[in-house]
Amino acid sequence: MESRNRSLFLNSTFAVIIFGLIAFTSNSAYAAKPAELKNDQIIQPELERRTIKQAKIDTEDYEVSLYAGALSIEDFGVNTVFGARIAYHITENFFTEFSIANSTASETSFEVLSGGLQLLTDDERDFTYYNISIGYNLFAGESFFNKRAYNSDLYLIGGIGNTNFAGDDNFTWNIGVGYRFIPKDWIAIHVDVRDHIFNSDLLGADKITNNLELTVGVSFFF
Repeated sequence: MESRNRSLFLNSTFAVIIFGLIAFTSNSAYAAKPAELKNDQIIQPELERRTIKQAKIDTEDYEVSLYAGALSIEDFGVNTVFGARIAYHITENFFTEFSIANSTASETSFEVLSGGLQLLTDDERDFTYYNISIGYNLFAGESFFNKRAYNSDLYLIGGIGNTNFAGDDNFTWNIGVGYRFIPKDWIAIHVDVRDHIFNSDLLGADKITNNLELTVGVSFFF
């Protein structure tokens, strides 16, 4: 009897162990199946990388200009003027500028009507000015020409300097407005209107003279 019971106990234990192994194996396979499905759902994109070229940004801060136009010398008519400028661009909006130019005053109406009376000698008719100014780019934008867009600036400018006229040096203020058209990154075309203001007593009375100037010029950046 004892031998029989021992045999049944061993058989039962063995059956429990076998059943447990089968259950463990089934559970392991079931647990691994979602992971396998999860791995199957991962997308592995194949991206083709592009070669990026960095834009070449110009760093030219200096601008040299040559210009010509008309200068209305108060009481002495409208005369041709030639000049040169050099500018330094401090920031995108602000720049400084040095200008020098020369003109020759024509005869006044009194000289023409007097029949040969000359108020000034030929040398004294030289009108030469130089000044240093500061400018501000008021509107930076684009201008369209022949269906293409070009950079442009509308700027205000003003400064101080000296005007040599009629043998005298005169402290001079200058104010004006200009337009800069930039067809290329190394060249620009300018149109400027400026007023050169100084005191003069040339005709007997001390007064403030306004000498308006309209010029067109070309400038180069470096």
